[in-house]
Amino acid sequence: MTRLPRLAPGELDPDQRALYDAITGGPRAGGPQLFALTDGQGRLNGPFNAMLFAPGVGSALQELGSAIRYRTSLSARIRELAILTVAARWDSAFERYAHEPIGRAAGLTDVEIAAVRSGTAPDLNDPAEAAALELVRALVEGDDADDAVFERAVSLSGMETVVELTTLVGYYSTLALQLRVFRIGLPGDSA
Repeated sequence: MTRLPRLAPGELDPDQRALYDAITGGPRAGGPQLFALTDGQGRLNGPFNAMLFAPGVGSALQELGSAIRYRTSLSARIRELAILTVAARWDSAFERYAHEPIGRAAGLTDVEIAAVRSGTAPDLNDPAEAAALELVRALVEGDDADDAVFERAVSLSGMETVVELTTLVGYYSTLALQLRVFRIGLPGDSA
């Protein structure tokens, strides 16, 4: 059971409401909805509800997440492989729930998703994708990436991608930690 009450839109103070509006009215709400941002009562799902309890930090965190999802040089496949790798490392059911469909829409196969979910590296034909995933796997395993892994990622993907990937790993690891600490389940779990 969650350790946080699910806040309905009518219960929010002005700072919480501004954050709520940024989440529900921002880029996450545009385009095809592959996971529900809110439940039937308008309450935020997943880590977004937790952000409402510290709106100053939550606003910065949601903005970072929006930048990572919508304003990086990362291909959609690399981004989703990286997110799902973090989800596998932290056994984050919500991140899997939200990002496996996004990964499929980005072109990941069920075989690739299953490999990442099981903690193994899928066979990737694109050397830049393979180097990016190798870097992400090193980061989530607690390594700072040895020189060979780092250089391979930089040479095949560029320094901008390496910076973006390390930021992505940190952001999604933070979300996974919050999901675990606050025992936030999947939509439909007991509120």
